[in-house]
Amino acid sequence: MGGNPMSSSISRRYFFYGSVLAGAVPAAGFGSIASLKALGYKPYYNKLNIAAVGCGGQGGVILNEAAKTENIVAMVDVDEARSAANFAKYPKANKYKDFRVMLEKEGSNIDACTIGIPDHMHATVALAAMQRGKHVYVEKPLTRTPWEARLLADAAVKYKVATQMGNQGYSHESIRVASEILWSGEIGDVKEVHVSCTPGTHPTGLQAPLPEKSVPDTLNYDLWLGGAPMQSFHEALAPYNWRGFFDFGTGQIGNWGIHSMGPVNMALMLGAPESVECIQIEKSSKYGFPVRAVLRFNFPARGEMPPVSIFWHDSTQPTDPEAYHVPGMQSEMILPPSDNLGNKGRGRVAAAAGPPRPRDPNAPRMGAGGPGVKVYGEPSAPMQPGILTGNGAVFVGSKGMMATVSRGEGVHLLPADRWKDYTLPAPLLTRSPGHMTDWARACKGGDPSCSNFSVSGPYAEWMLLGVIAFRVPGKLDWDSKNLRFTNSAEANKYVKPNFRKGWELKL
Repeated sequence: MGGNPMSSSISRRYFFYGSVLAGAVPAAGFGSIASLKALGYKPYYNKLNIAAVGCGGQGGVILNEAAKTENIVAMVDVDEARSAANFAKYPKANKYKDFRVMLEKEGSNIDACTIGIPDHMHATVALAAMQRGKHVYVEKPLTRTPWEARLLADAAVKYKVATQMGNQGYSHESIRVASEILWSGEIGDVKEVHVSCTPGTHPTGLQAPLPEKSVPDTLNYDLWLGGAPMQSFHEALAPYNWRGFFDFGTGQIGNWGIHSMGPVNMALMLGAPESVECIQIEKSSKYGFPVRAVLRFNFPARGEMPPVSIFWHDSTQPTDPEAYHVPGMQSEMILPPSDNLGNKGRGRVAAAAGPPRPRDPNAPRMGAGGPGVKVYGEPSAPMQPGILTGNGAVFVGSKGMMATVSRGEGVHLLPADRWKDYTLPAPLLTRSPGHMTDWARACKGGDPSCSNFSVSGPYAEWMLLGVIAFRVPGKLDWDSKNLRFTNSAEANKYVKPNFRKGWELKL
């Protein structure tokens, strides 16, 4: 059976989004090279000169991705050990520890910056680059607080630069297919969505502050702290596990929620929620994130779409008594392998994946934090039939259910026999050439990239409200226009960072 034809009103309502999802030519056409240069753009055949801020870990991943098509001319990292391999890989690039020094010295030598550093410094570095007319690619979850997300979205408009958040799933085929399935009416009205992630590698449920340890000689800890409040060094904080602490990171909701809620945000066109509430929590902490929790975001009606509640199941395991059991699903996995479009003939089809290997939570693990970096977190357990665990989402519709995988790299209908004979609706959304390529094209005058700050700013803003809900109990009513909670002075304390003197941000 095939998907229902989309009504003309739905087509009109969502048509504008296709223009956001990657274009092929500058708005003024290929004959506009002179005017594009005046705006700081380059012809497509010229390479961008890129400065990479953050060169180890994920920062290294994105700089190497950019280097496939563009020039890396400057590199910044406060940690000599984590940046060493990539510093050596680009011997001609100028090397710095302080991004401010780099921006001053490089000047017009650079066109754009990739930013892959701890969450608490994303907005600071990005704003400084944008104010100098540099295009920016900023790793997810864009910022640490809602106020900073709004700031960067406004800055992109003011400084007229090309932007992209590093939520790579937004460029995948399957996330577009999931949206097209939902818009076709195949699963009916969606009033409830359940999204989950596995435990992270950072400490959780801390009941006491970390003791002070000696700072490694290879790390400039003052620059690492940047605008964040002063805190003594500990290897459980820097250089890798910062995401588990409220002053520096956003926990698993910022680490994986921004990915696995991507298909939800795109397909349901969510905008701003009316409220957010932590409805379950295990071992909360005033220093950082809990062991696990469940949040509920309530969104109002959007055009013909009814109000919807988005449930975020943070750090779930199949053994959790509160794990989401999908109604009627007793004999099949909820989340298929990544990159899966089943037998539908679009996108890549991955081989079946075995269950994840359990890990020792107290043992150092290579690959995540890099050599010698200890990671934390509970051992992962295999997925069980009928239970939503792992990284993904289940859309509960009035006519059926749909599951998306990981960052949006897989999609299928539930139950499986419904997916087997299903014919996908005709493509509506423009397909992406790749997340980094999409941004590079925008930097050269092409259409806005698919996760540019006009899209990713509002998305990150509502998602980051969940971080506040971990800290403040009760239902928190949100006034998006004024960027404040209407019923909690305590929650409003966490909407904007408290910057160290000299690090304040101003548009």
